[in-house]
Order: sequence, then structure tokens, then C-alpha cells
Amino acid sequence: MHKPKKSLGQNFLIDKNIAKKIVNLTSINNQHIIEIGPGTGFLTDEIIKKKPKKIYLLEKDKSLYLNLKKKYFNYKNIEIINEDALNFDLQYIKEKKKIISNLPYNISIKLIINWLKVECKLQKMVLMIQKEVAEKMKFTGKEKKNRLNLFMEVASNYRIEFNVSQNVFFPKPKVNSSVISILPKKDLDLDLNKFENFTREIFKFKRKKLSTALNLNNKNISLINSNLHEKRAEDLNIAELMEVFNLFYN
Repeated sequence: MHKPKKSLGQNFLIDKNIAKKIVNLTSINNQHIIEIGPGTGFLTDEIIKKKPKKIYLLEKDKSLYLNLKKKYFNYKNIEIINEDALNFDLQYIKEKKKIISNLPYNISIKLIINWLKVECKLQKMVLMIQKEVAEKMKFTGKEKKNRLNLFMEVASNYRIEFNVSQNVFFPKPKVNSSVISILPKKDLDLDLNKFENFTREIFKFKRKKLSTALNLNNKNISLINSNLHEKRAEDLNIAELMEVFNLFYN
């Protein structure tokens, strides 16, 4: 068996029931599917059973990539790419597509935000990520805002599907996991690159009043008139946060 590399965040799924639950969360038949970090192909095997039109396997680990090339040599509808997911351009795949993956947890946030910012016919993501991160991204029923749940609320429809025990991986991770689904919102009249920068800036000092957290300039008159400058970023609702964004970034 391949020795998992801690540097690449490799924790291989070894439970077939969990793999089946993951692939059952979206339609796969005749679809274009991307899997990031397929490892030994454990989840891939379940995706294949659902008869996708094409599967793109993106594997950074050279030895795993070579093993996957051997394993799926006879599959004409599987393309295996030896590349870092952070550098992969989703626009390479012109068709409508879905991502189904057990993501490397150390880069999961960056990957998800990057994918949501790209106009690339991405229909849905079904992902395994760290449970703590999944909870931070959840925006329904949350009183306090944070950088992640604000971005997810604006850019997508997001849902935690189910939680996963450490026991279904080899080696066992030190954290618990969750499977999430993300539906990117279409035709947003919003620059998500600017909006991501805004979320970083406004939540850098989330417990401070906006008058302190933001570098106010002559645009602050409307902010002061609305009394938002006396509030903290984490306590603002979505409408108030968008008001601040439109004032400072448009």
C-alpha cells in the first residue's frame, strides 16, 4: 500500500459505505466529473459505477499518478493529470462539470474559494472537508458572521450533508470530517475577487467597531449616517455587510 504523505495532507478513504453516500449526493450519469486527489482510486471506483461521460483525476503525487495511469489504462473516459489542484485551471474543461472529492484539508478553503470565483460552468461540488471548516462555512442559523460564511452565502447555496468519523480513513486524521455540497450561484452581478478581499479586510479585526477596523476616508459619510460605523463586522447582517462593501469597493 502507498505510504500516505503528511506534507500533501493524504488521508485515504477506506469505507465503501461512505464512498457510496458521497456519490449518491449528485447525478453522475453522462456528466463530466472532476476528482481532486483521488489517491488509490477508492472513491473513483464508486464514481465509475455511476457511468459518467468523463472523469478528470487530478493527482499531485507522482507515484500515485503513475499507479492511477496503470489502474485505469483501459478506461477511455478517464483523463489523469499530474498537477497541483491550486494551479489547475477549471476552464480547461469546457463542458458543464461537477467536482466530487475528498479534499486535502490543508488547502480546502483556498480551493473552494478559487473555484467559486471562476466562471467555468461548474454546476456542483460534493466535498469532504474538515468538520470545523464546514461549520465555519455554514451561514444558515448563524448569528455571528465570519469571512467564510459571508463569502459562501453570497457566492453559493451551501449545505452540510453528513459528518464522518475519523475511523473511515487511513491513516486516521486528528480531526473529524464533514461532507458538504455547494451549488455556485449563477449570473452574480458582483466581482467575487473584490468581495473576497473585502471579507479579508473587514474580518481582520472582526470584534472591533468598523470605525476602527476600516481605514475610513471621505466615503465614510454614508457609513456614519447609517450608524454602521459603531457596529462590529461579525454582528452585521448580510444586507448591512453588502452596504459596507458597495460603499468601499464600488
